[in-house]
Amino acid sequence: MTELGKLLIVVGGLLVCVGVLFLFGGKLPWFGRLPGDIVVQRENFTFYFPLATGILVSVVVSLLFALLRR
Repeated sequence: MTELGKLLIVVGGLLVCVGVLFLFGGKLPWFGRLPGDIVVQRENFTFYFPLATGILVSVVVSLLFALLRR
């Protein structure tokens, strides 16, 4: 049962982090507009692929999991 408790705490912490990101995401002008994010704009079409932002989020989440594992 202790493993389930730890899992619930980690999932809850991740949900809080995602909630804070959604809450304050609009106030971070650089988030989602990093160099390396791909934007293709045409007349009736816009394609946005946040490559650099995704890599940054992945590194931060990996570091958090590494710290929580210890």
